[in-house]
Amino acid sequence: MRGAPLAAYFTLAASMALVGSYVGLSKLLVAVFPVFLLAWLRFGIAAVAMLHWLPRAANEAPLSQHDRGLVFLESFLGNFLFSICMLFGVAATSALAAGVVMSAIPAAVAVLSRIVLGEHIRGRVLVAIGCAALGIALLALARNSDTSAHAAPWWGYALLLGAVVCEASYVVIGKRLTGQLSPRRISALINLWGLALVTPFGVWQALRFDFTAVTPAIWGLLVFYALAASVWSVWLWMRGLIHVPASRAGVFTVMLPVAAALVGVLFLGERFGAAHAAALALALLGLLLATWPERGQAQSLPLAPPP
Repeated sequence: MRGAPLAAYFTLAASMALVGSYVGLSKLLVAVFPVFLLAWLRFGIAAVAMLHWLPRAANEAPLSQHDRGLVFLESFLGNFLFSICMLFGVAATSALAAGVVMSAIPAAVAVLSRIVLGEHIRGRVLVAIGCAALGIALLALARNSDTSAHAAPWWGYALLLGAVVCEASYVVIGKRLTGQLSPRRISALINLWGLALVTPFGVWQALRFDFTAVTPAIWGLLVFYALAASVWSVWLWMRGLIHVPASRAGVFTVMLPVAAALVGVLFLGERFGAAHAAALALALLGLLLATWPERGQAQSLPLAPPP
């Protein structure tokens, strides 16, 4: 990976590590906050932080009706549904499982790009899809072999897969939007739509929630989650892409499952068995196969980090 400053590689790796970290740490948050309330607070905090990203730049054209529809769809799938599927999925399974399943995002993007945009799927990506499917199957076997009362339900993994599809949709729709809007404005607009969509559910749960029972440490973790998910990870990713071809930058998504797994094992006390190790190894192999640039490969549009 020559030809780019070391700092650019660091920002790309840090972006994906942040994503993996907040996916893992969200396990602590869903144990305190109801899912819709947590999503509402996350979008609200991020909206305040991104207010200065909302104004249209002088050289930016007004939004067309078509682009407004894409912005809404981007938020509905990539922000609203992604957050709900991910949070409910993590609550039902584990941070380790979430990291492994989320590693299928590049493969899912390839499949959806083929269906929606007609893009060709390379042979290596087909192998990567197989690695992702086998890794998730190993997780299911680990679940079935767990005879304890805390065995994760099958629908938890199904929700995590739903989050993968939502994120893949987010990336594919984002390919259409990046030609019209700046990354910052896209992030701010879809975050506002996410806030609007979840507000009725968030207010309903807020009216029944005892906020005085939340500790300062959990409030701090909530602020970190909101900023990491909506602001920092996006900014770091875009900063790195200034100097690194997007096809090469995709390799750094390998940090997502690694960070999520480390958080689960080191901080949440999750059990790391042989099946989990094999599933994580397959996840990392699939990520590298799907995102490592081929010789002479043309630069592609960037994979956006999960919202």
